[in-house]
Amino acid sequence: MTDAAPIDPAALRRLHFRAWHRGTREADYMIGCFFDRFHAQWTPAQVAWFEELIDEDDVEIMAWALGTQAVPEKYAGAMMDEMRKLDYVVIPR
Repeated sequence: MTDAAPIDPAALRRLHFRAWHRGTREADYMIGCFFDRFHAQWTPAQVAWFEELIDEDDVEIMAWALGTQAVPEKYAGAMMDEMRKLDYVVIPR
């Protein structure tokens, strides 16, 4: 997949579902809100990064984002840096 290829809207819908149906409310908010906030500006390579990331266990994704575990090399970089800011999480009251 190259950055010039269009992103399949059906693939984005599937990613949205997976991002928001993680198994715990905390993971749903962290991963789902991250997807909602940023997916519209992602390149195909960034979509592929996110697809691979959400195949990981929620506990590990959250630990990487919270800084309690080292981020594996394949996920390190600008996308994880954005995820680690946590400024995208919106919790309804």
